Amino acid sequence: MNELAGIFKDTRKHLMNGVSHMIPFVVTGGILMAEPITLYKLMVLSMLEQSKAPLTNTLLSDFFLGKEYTTYFTLQEALHELNEAQFIRQEASHNNVQYTITPAGEESLHFFENKINSEIQSDIRQYIEDHNLQIAAAAAAIADYYITPEKKYAVHCQLREKGIPQLDLTLNVRNKEQAEAICANWRRQTDDIYMLLIDHLLK
Repeated sequence: MNELAGIFKDTRKHLMNGVSHMIPFVVTGGILMAEPITLYKLMVLSMLEQSKAPLTNTLLSDFFLGKEYTTYFTLQEALHELNEAQFIRQEASHNNVQYTITPAGEESLHFFENKINSEIQSDIRQYIEDHNLQIAAAAAAIADYYITPEKKYAVHCQLREKGIPQLDLTLNVRNKEQAEAICANWRRQTDDIYMLLIDHLLK
């Protein structure tokens, strides 16, 4: 009983530091256990930390649903709560969202990472290794569009390396269809476009 009281005391202390208000607990058979939604949040934080690059909503959904850990809607709830608590940072485009872990998220993960069992940790490591190229490509090629004050469409394209823009373009186009086509093609042909520009500009 004293040990349980000590755990509650330590947890309350951590809560007061603003790190882990996302962590609800239930007591089952005298054992302090994290609720399922908390485990999913910790898994997301672990994936973001291990990837060393932003992860898209698509990739996170692929992992959680592919492994049948939870449903799409529960995952979205976990992501929303993590973002609201500022444990992750999100960057939205017209067809996807990328997430990165914040310092507060890293601190919370390190405090509670023992709640993730070894089998889940192994699944996370394997997924990150298997999708390393896909993760890097998604983080490097960023494209989105918006409507200008003149009611035209502008497409913003970036090529990033370790989060730092190497190429930054904004193109004005006639309509939404052209904007969407450029966004899609940018992600598929970023390297070719970049090398073509460099080649022509250095001539």
